[in-house]
Amino acid sequence: MNQPPRSFKYYDLIMAAFVCVLLCSNLIGAAKAAQLTLPVFGTVTFGADLFFFPISYIFGDVLTEVYGYGRDRRVVWAGFGALLFAAFMAFVVVHLPPAQNEFMAAYQPQIEAVFGNTWRIVAGSMIAFACGSFANSYVLAKMKVATRGRFLWARVVGSTVVGQFVDTGLFFLIAFWGIWPHEQLMAVIVSQYLFKTIWEAVMYPATARAVAFLKRAEGVDHYDRNTNFNPFSIKV
Repeated sequence: MNQPPRSFKYYDLIMAAFVCVLLCSNLIGAAKAAQLTLPVFGTVTFGADLFFFPISYIFGDVLTEVYGYGRDRRVVWAGFGALLFAAFMAFVVVHLPPAQNEFMAAYQPQIEAVFGNTWRIVAGSMIAFACGSFANSYVLAKMKVATRGRFLWARVVGSTVVGQFVDTGLFFLIAFWGIWPHEQLMAVIVSQYLFKTIWEAVMYPATARAVAFLKRAEGVDHYDRNTNFNPFSIKV
């Protein structure tokens, strides 16, 4: 007889939190370029989502470590679908004819500036997110089997190094290749990649605590020994 699918207490909540972080970091932060003056590096320019988008990778690490690659893959596709709908909705809202009044005359240019991203930025964001997230989950799952569940810190940092490399490189190359000077493009890719990787390493203690709590609460510690790693499947 077929076993009924197992239910978990926190899996759906983590999925909702993941999608929330993903949408907010792309819709609220991505449109703003921020600057900070740092002691060693001087003035650094970066996307305002830089502090928040890496949290989605922490969710990916936790999901893969606890529930396995298959369940993380479903969450990634849920996030991709949410981004796709958000991009479509933003396109429709921006291009609907505004009402003819003084408020809308001032408001329409603002909403165009915030949500009227070019197709390259939208495509770059979605493709980079999907590829980077799957790379992160794949590396973590394979390293867990290879290390027999030991060295969580190495698995988290190692998967982040690969996933963020794929994510950051694809996004900026798709969105800005041929628009920004090559030197500037490479400098931004390197700085964004280093910051995201360091940020996730700093957050490792929180990741480890979340993993330990969920393993106890859910009674599961999944190993992807016979997993189908096809990213286009949604089966667990």
